[in-house]
Amino acid sequence: MSYPQPGPRPGPPPGGFRPGPPPGGFRPGPPPGVSAAAPARAEVTPGILDGSESTGHPAVDAVLRSLANAATLAPGEQIAEYEAAHQVLQETLASIDR
Repeated sequence: MSYPQPGPRPGPPPGGFRPGPPPGGFRPGPPPGVSAAAPARAEVTPGILDGSESTGHPAVDAVLRSLANAATLAPGEQIAEYEAAHQVLQETLASIDR
């Protein structure tokens, strides 16, 4: 009695899985003995977050107030607030480019 020849085996190729390069290409780390400098961060003061200071742009100020209010919501309700804030900020940035 003869048995049929098995086909290719499912799963990763022999030798293990090899992922492709990361998005944006290969990014080497710093040379040995050199520490990577952290990028400069914009300073956010508590007044910006609590609404007692203004960014100078009404739409951005409104988004910051909505995000401060979102912190008091249940996690499931926060998602909708974050998505709405993201949309407003995208539209605001797009209007600056025009």
